[in-house]
Amino acid sequence: MANLLSLRKVSKSYGQVRANQAIDLDVAHGSIHAILGENGAGKSTLMKLIYGVEAPDEGDMSWEGAPLSLASPAAARRQGIGMVFQHFSLFETLTVVENIRLVVSGSTSHLVERIRTLGEDFGLSVDPHAHVHALSVGERQRVEIIRCLMTDPKLLILDEPTSVLPPQSVEKLFETLRKLRDRGVSILFISHKLEEIRAICDRATILRGGVVTGNVDPRDHDAHDLARMMIGRDMPETLPAKPMPPGEVKLELIGLSYKPDDPFAMPLTNLSLSVKSGEIVGIAGVSGNGQAELSALISGEILLPELDREQVQMMGEPVGDLSPSRRRHLGFAFVPEDRLGRGAVPELSLTRNSLLTAHSLGLLNRGLIDEERTAAFTRNCIRDYDVRTPGSEAEAGSLSGGNLQKFIVGREIMLRPTLLFLAQPTWGVDIGAATAIRQKLIALRNDGLAILVISEEIEELFELCDRIHVLRNGQLSPSLETSVTRLEDIGRYMIGAEDRGVAAE
Repeated sequence: MANLLSLRKVSKSYGQVRANQAIDLDVAHGSIHAILGENGAGKSTLMKLIYGVEAPDEGDMSWEGAPLSLASPAAARRQGIGMVFQHFSLFETLTVVENIRLVVSGSTSHLVERIRTLGEDFGLSVDPHAHVHALSVGERQRVEIIRCLMTDPKLLILDEPTSVLPPQSVEKLFETLRKLRDRGVSILFISHKLEEIRAICDRATILRGGVVTGNVDPRDHDAHDLARMMIGRDMPETLPAKPMPPGEVKLELIGLSYKPDDPFAMPLTNLSLSVKSGEIVGIAGVSGNGQAELSALISGEILLPELDREQVQMMGEPVGDLSPSRRRHLGFAFVPEDRLGRGAVPELSLTRNSLLTAHSLGLLNRGLIDEERTAAFTRNCIRDYDVRTPGSEAEAGSLSGGNLQKFIVGREIMLRPTLLFLAQPTWGVDIGAATAIRQKLIALRNDGLAILVISEEIEELFELCDRIHVLRNGQLSPSLETSVTRLEDIGRYMIGAEDRGVAAE
């Protein structure tokens, strides 16, 4: 039987950048096929060619042995190809069900029922009537996955599908994917979690620099072998966290409560935690349980009434009613989860994006931009954080998601903060870049920096953090010492099995 999808010598360029070069790929019927590669290796471009977003410059594609030419994603969906993008394609002013109606036919009541059913089956529950602008990044990804599944695809392309799931739901998703495979559906699976690829995939194609460098059965290789094939070098040894005496409290939440005006947002109830110099504190939880609201309250995007200003304290001062810029003057730096739009302006160059938060480092002179210093700052960030880009004048939106994340993380660290807050620091980042970011955070912690991390990657929190809280339904679990806590313990708090109410440290 012919392969479901075959590519032969497929190439795609953007100006002088060769994103894909003479790609050969075969996806069999009823297979789960991984695409591995660093950020910027060409994975996203290749998926866009398969989904009809872009047309190849050279080469041929075939579908079940017949020539395949896709003029648009709609043509791909008619062929039986569905895709969930890393960067979402949702209209923020529409509700979940209204977004799904754009590509799936049926009455609103029927679609609402299917959304809820698929949400229960996949552990991807989302309110069908919620407006997308009120959803977190993780919830938006759930909408994308559900919308794709509702088209009944023959080929399902999934880009980082487990990044929003607690451990208990990952295996449930995998069971569903295996059932789809057994019914003949083929799946292209993109993930930076190499153990997941070994658990679910029967083939893996490895890309490096836009070129196929290998085709393997991932079950025959351990994660270190796959990482080495993917990045072309050995992974660095994990930097240990040095024992640290208790430092000064740099961030403290004291009975923080918040009732949002948005009916779809999550209220927060009596949250208490502290972050001291020389420690990393993590917040785990399924997306949509209050992470976005908590991030906005800590960063200053949402201000508290003056009477409640002491509920958020930084460097010993109440800041609940202070603007983001005034909090930054105290030594606070922030990496938001939404890198395009909140972390960077897509249409501006990297040099201009440096100015967004680093202008206080002498990049402005009497209100005028010091072009030389700004360019030097940007070049140093690109160099020190291995940002793969044509240059400092490249638009932020032209970078791959992982490379833009490295730039934003690097920019904030270069501010030399006293308190660093990161939301989803390695979301969508390949294993090499994620390891580098985590190593840098541990080194900063060892040097005495106070760091707070919100992440849906539980393994990341265990690697980074001294203590972990779990956020569920707008409430925090007790502080859990990482050294004596199991991953399953965190998972139980995430799904409410350890419902002990709100607890302070």
